Amino acid sequence: MNRDADLMKALHDEHAAALWSFVLQLVGGDRARAEDVVQETLLRAWRKPEVLEQEGSPRSWLFTVARNIVVDQWRAGRRRPEDSWAEVPEPLQAHAGSDSTDKALQTMLVGEALRRLTPDHQSVLLECYFRGSTTTQASARLGIPVGTVKSRTHYALHALRLALQEMGVVA
Repeated sequence: MNRDADLMKALHDEHAAALWSFVLQLVGGDRARAEDVVQETLLRAWRKPEVLEQEGSPRSWLFTVARNIVVDQWRAGRRRPEDSWAEVPEPLQAHAGSDSTDKALQTMLVGEALRRLTPDHQSVLLECYFRGSTTTQASARLGIPVGTVKSRTHYALHALRLALQEMGVVA
């Protein structure tokens, strides 16, 4: 057990600074993220001590693992954007005056835009936004997994925004 600790300490002392500098460039200067990637890389090295005991320097293996972690995180973010809710269009009512004619016109425009969406997108927006259901409640009502509700909501809002833009509505 002490041998593992000595090996990891030597690995850290010899390679951590160079690895951190390399990863910092890969993650665009995000220091916290770079630290996380370096920590994960060293953890993977600890789990595979046979790689470290091979002839030559383990630095290339460490850099490859770190690069792969960054690429995997980037790919995961592309599939499931963390800030997808930041793209949710503001309710049209926020831009309307107190005139009931404006509200009626907006209701008609949103209704027309919703009719242009697929039935799946319509149903998830109806549940989540018009009925105020949580993703869990919408999942139960629609008979689909929670992840599917979240995904469909993201793409439905994007499609709704495009439909409204095609109709000349600027939010």
